[in-house]
Formats: sequence, C-alpha cells, structure tokens
Amino acid sequence: MVRPANIVTSVADVLAGIAISGVLVNGDLSTNKISKILLLCVSTIGLYGGGVVFNDVFDADLDKVERPERPIPRGDISLKEATFLGIILLLTGVIGALLVNAVSAILALSIAITALLYDKWSKHNSIAGPLNMGFCRGLNLLLGISIISSSVAAWWSIAVVPVIYIAAITMISRGEVHGGKKSTLYFAAFFYLVVIGSILFVSSRRGMIWWSLVFLLPFSWMIFSALIRAILKTSPKNIGKAVKSGVIALILMNASWAAAFSAIALAFLILLLLPVSLWLAKLFAVT
Repeated sequence: MVRPANIVTSVADVLAGIAISGVLVNGDLSTNKISKILLLCVSTIGLYGGGVVFNDVFDADLDKVERPERPIPRGDISLKEATFLGIILLLTGVIGALLVNAVSAILALSIAITALLYDKWSKHNSIAGPLNMGFCRGLNLLLGISIISSSVAAWWSIAVVPVIYIAAITMISRGEVHGGKKSTLYFAAFFYLVVIGSILFVSSRRGMIWWSLVFLLPFSWMIFSALIRAILKTSPKNIGKAVKSGVIALILMNASWAAAFSAIALAFLILLLLPVSLWLAKLFAVT
C-alpha cells in the first residue's frame, strides 16, 4: 500500500538534496551528520508513505470500480486502519525532520499538507494536480538540502526542476486507466527536455558536466524509451510503463544532481538504489 519502490526514489531525493547542501564537501562524516542524514531519510519515508496511503484512502470508492486490486477495495485493510496508518507515517515524517532542525520540520509539515491537498482535491484538476504533485517532490529535495538550514535559501531554485519533472509524469498518468492523448505526451516530452537541459546547465557551470552525464544519459534513455512507446501506441499499458519508468528514473536524476555538486561517491550510492527500486517494482504497485 505504501508503494516501496516509490519510497526508495524519495530517499534518493533527500540524498541528492544533501549533496547539493554541501554538507559532505570536505568528506567529514561525523556521528552528528550521519544521524541527521538518517533522520531525513526516515522523514521522507514517513511523508511519502503517508501521502500514498491517504491517496488510497480518499480514492477508496473510485478504486472499487477502476482498481479493485488495490488493498482497500480488496479488503486487505479497512478504511479506518489505512487512515490510522497514514496518520502515523506522516507524524513520523514530521517528527523525524524536527529532530534535525526547525527548517527541516517546516518543510516536512509543508510536504504533508501538500500531499494531503493533492490526495483530496487537486489531483482531480488537470493543471493544479500535476503542479501540486510536483511541489511535493520539489519540497522533498529541499528537505535534503535543509540538513544545512542556510543552504535552502541558496539553492531553493533547483527544486523547480523536480516540480517540472513530476508534473510531466502526473500529466502522463492521467491516461493510465483509459488511455491518454498524444498531445499530453508531447507536452511531457518537452518538460523532460527542460529538466535535462537544466541539469546540464547547472553541472556545466560547476565544471562537473562529464560526471553528471554518467547518470544523465541512462536517465534520458530510461524516460524517453518508455515515453516514445506510449506516444506510438497510447494504450493504458504503455502509459503505465511510461509512468513507472519516469518514477523510478528519479534515482538516476538524483544521482546526476549529486555528481553535479561534486559528491561522486554519494552519486554512486544513490545509483545503488536503482536495482532495489526495480526489484520492489516487480513485487509492489508503483502507480
């Protein structure tokens, strides 16, 4: 129900944010830093998990018709139990961030609120929904950056990139049940190019473009190969695969961010999350 493969990608967001913050720039890994990194990882697990649980809670009636295989309509968990689980996960996310610093706590609370707004209202709007979901991911990247509070003010603009990327994926996902429109997929392709161009721009300015390309090239292949298949045949199956590839490819995008900020070791550590997410995606639903 908490979509473990997706949660792995949210951890990758936070690790990329930690790389961007510069906290590891001198290679100093004190016990205090390690504990903060782990707390932020726990925080994003709780926030993402709680968000997707409430998505199923609010969609329980609709899922009875469109996705009867989901846990609530299938009877694996009651609506009351799912609501309680969602609350516990979101509280875990906020408390974990609070133990890092006040800025992290504010960002975690903002993520929880933004996720609930999406789950309950904005996902039904073709414009507000994709933007809302994008904001969740952008804030999640900032959650990692907030390991150093002052870094948020310095690098907040980078969070616009995952907003654009996730908005594109959310646009694609709207055709997952009944099939999508090619025009929507073309818009998503344009947004993908904007994201890739943005990462290339930042990495080139920082003199790390070649390292960033190590991760950015497979990222591009992963998202565009699935998207092109969906454009050629806009079936629910192909669109579902495009969404799945887009979500999991976040790990590669985050690795490219880490490389762009000279955190090469962390970039490869993030890359190791990819096979984990792919394995979990075979066992549990991604969308």
